[in-house]
Amino acid sequence: MELDRIRVYGTPHIGVYIFANNHVAIIPPGLDKSIKEVIAEVLDVEIIETKIGGSVLNGVLLAGNDRGIIVPRNIREEELVCLREGLRRHDIDIYISRSRSTALGNLLLVNNKAGVVSSILEPEEVRRISETLGIEILVKDPMRLNIPGSIAVVTDKGGAIHPDIEDKELEELCKILMIYIERATVNSGIPFIKSGLVANNKGILVGETTTGPEILRIRRGFGGVVSGSE
Repeated sequence: MELDRIRVYGTPHIGVYIFANNHVAIIPPGLDKSIKEVIAEVLDVEIIETKIGGSVLNGVLLAGNDRGIIVPRNIREEELVCLREGLRRHDIDIYISRSRSTALGNLLLVNNKAGVVSSILEPEEVRRISETLGIEILVKDPMRLNIPGSIAVVTDKGGAIHPDIEDKELEELCKILMIYIERATVNSGIPFIKSGLVANNKGILVGETTTGPEILRIRRGFGGVVSGSE
């Protein structure tokens, strides 16, 4: 699995700006050509360039898997048109969430097998999101934090998570998502993994200040398999 270090807008906090699944990476417009080439090559995806709700924080505002992308209610019409054009080629659905919460990337932790969602999200939204993504979603707040999407990054092959999670909770998440998940940090000690990590089944991108030992843990997480994994 290919891995590279990058920065976006001069910072290593790449996960707040980039959403990716196994087909596309949705990035804000205006990134350097060299950065776009690395993203496309390492993740082996098509690049879609758009803001979300006028914001460049695509990684915070978007959530989803290979079947669907969940977008916040404040997405603009021209942004939605851009997304639909790009996602149509990959048969990926879009659901516009009606939730009061717009930071969907922080509230959902999903792969193509299952998902965990914050208790902040309304029950009807959880149901609609589950239908769009085609997976079972359980309401859970790991570590008593209602931002499961910010403490971990997962794919169908593995994941990395906040180093302070307790054994029992980690075992439960591994069972729900049907993958192995490794405790890790990014960017020289930041425990909120999502902020500096973007991954899919084909590649991994980390913030440029992520250390060698951190990369070893991350690689181990996304290379691990358990019974029931693909």
